[in-house]
Amino acid sequence: MNTAETTDWKNIAADDYALPSGRHLGGLVEELAAALRDPDPEVRDGYPYMVLRTWIERDVIGPEHRAGLGAVMSARFDDPEIQARTFAPLVLNMIVSRGDFDHEWLTTFSRWYPAETDLRGYHAELGWLHAAAHGADLLGTFGLHPQVAPTAMLDLAVARLLAPTTYLFDQEEDDRLAQAIGRVLTRPELTEEQAVAWLAPIEADFADLGAPIPTYVSNCLRTLRGLYILADLGVRRTRSSERVPLPHRVAIKNRLAEVLRLH
Repeated sequence: MNTAETTDWKNIAADDYALPSGRHLGGLVEELAAALRDPDPEVRDGYPYMVLRTWIERDVIGPEHRAGLGAVMSARFDDPEIQARTFAPLVLNMIVSRGDFDHEWLTTFSRWYPAETDLRGYHAELGWLHAAAHGADLLGTFGLHPQVAPTAMLDLAVARLLAPTTYLFDQEEDDRLAQAIGRVLTRPELTEEQAVAWLAPIEADFADLGAPIPTYVSNCLRTLRGLYILADLGVRRTRSSERVPLPHRVAIKNRLAEVLRLH
């Protein structure tokens, strides 16, 4: 069934995203959840996505429904369809950004993110997939949450960067990962040692490489270079916020320079 034929999401958007009269919110949320795994990019990434994002931002979809939606998205990390897996972190990012949190979401995401092998940014038929970028955004949001250990998110970023792949980042995935790591590094409770220790496995990996370098190393190098710039300029904790300095800016820049000097 095409979910776009069930509810006219375009009309809802045109009506300033007002909740349609006579419709049950729970049923609408279920339809939106179904639409966000649809292989048709006009369904998945079109008006249903815009309505869902707006309703979460405006609290039309309240905590109870957000919790249920989060559970659905958490389960999708094991979905056989790539577009379902890669849009799950996109939706979870909306939910966690509103302050909701469940350890199960973090567990399933942490298992999926470094293990995902289909990293295509854009597909001619499926549209945007963007596993690395969508996952990076959620990693950064989890990394700002007080119930999440920032060191765990730094280690997760390393696991993603060092995972073998033949996909060369070409849709700003490296920038999104650099932003995510930078957001985690703004956590004030990180010690200077913790703020740089996550780079040790990358340094060790680089030390044993020959030529030509593998694709994952190129992706990693570009990410670290982007992070160096962010460490110098400061990081936006959200897209609309002002840049904030990293508490251990000098130590991070010096350590990044040491690792990057290997290549």
